[in-house]
Amino acid sequence: MTRYVVSGIFFVTLGVSLALGGCSTAPADDSFFGWMFSLKRMKGVAPVRDEIYLDECGACHMPYQPGLLPARSWHKLLDAKALADHFGENAELDEETRRHLLAFALAHAADNSYYKRSRKVMASLAEDQTPLRITEVPYIREKHREIPAALITANPQVKSLSFCNRCHRKADAGIYDDDTVVIPGHGRWDD
Repeated sequence: MTRYVVSGIFFVTLGVSLALGGCSTAPADDSFFGWMFSLKRMKGVAPVRDEIYLDECGACHMPYQPGLLPARSWHKLLDAKALADHFGENAELDEETRRHLLAFALAHAADNSYYKRSRKVMASLAEDQTPLRITEVPYIREKHREIPAALITANPQVKSLSFCNRCHRKADAGIYDDDTVVIPGHGRWDD
């Protein structure tokens, strides 16, 4: 009888703690246990809802969710000097807009997210790794390793892993599940 009472007290205490926000609001400081039992834990990556980010970044390419890279990467990518040569393009912004985009990216970066894929991105990176391309993230490279080059780089409808939304049909919503993948010219990908 005592064992059941103690077990019941543990689960009631755990439930109350979680309901009252017992887990830290900073995911980077959370333990795995805290993340697992957080009410904020979600699948995928946080979708982008910021109109300025969508307009500015989406003018040239898919507006990648900040949860696909750590904050240290966004610091480098959205540096004023780096934007002058943004992967061979001039992406300079007025300072107010640049600061807005940086603040948004940092607030939603992988190391500040409760989303499942963001947590996996962070788990795959060493502390000294600062990828500047999403395709450099070990977790993302691993998820795509079995897909033949003929379906990606040799496919004129895809061209590169950097065009996430060409195969991931719900990428704009932050959903990168395997069951939403349709490779142009090939169809569904079943690994």
